[in-house]
Amino acid sequence: MIDDLNFPPDALEVRISELLVATADGSDVQIDRAVPEVLQLLRERLKMDVVFVSEFTEGRRVFRHVNAAANAQVLQVGDSAPLEQSFCQRVVDGRLPRMIPDVAKTPGAENLPPTPFPVGAHLSTPIVLGDGRVYGTLCCFSFAPNPELSQQDLRKLEMSAQLAARKIDQRGPDTWKIQS
Repeated sequence: MIDDLNFPPDALEVRISELLVATADGSDVQIDRAVPEVLQLLRERLKMDVVFVSEFTEGRRVFRHVNAAANAQVLQVGDSAPLEQSFCQRVVDGRLPRMIPDVAKTPGAENLPPTPFPVGAHLSTPIVLGDGRVYGTLCCFSFAPNPELSQQDLRKLEMSAQLAARKIDQRGPDTWKIQS
């Protein structure tokens, strides 16, 4: 699987691949504990300030897992906001691209929902469950633009979203409401 991505595997890709293979047969406590590790590796590898898993429920985006740099504690697990006022919803319905290296230079940036903190770069991908439903999104952002973001970075995020979807499918969406 990694060979198909046309880049050398690093700690993140190796860890995600191991977990995707492991989750094919079932879930265990070690894999559950690995989710925060994967999120931290993802944030660090992509040079982003915050990475999170959100759930779309009852018209809201609810943060279920959050990993942030020490200077970027702007979101908390359990926080929520109207879904329509999120970048996440716009990515899922196609109004925003999944990868935005510089939010301010994005066409239509003036129409983006306001945020209580600066968003310079943004990566987002839907978490699609086995039955085809969108659970929510896996997103990360930095406060400053990041012109170095690439399609490979987006692929890393997508692989991580596949891992999250498998975890949610195995345990059920309600188990992701209780944080480890």
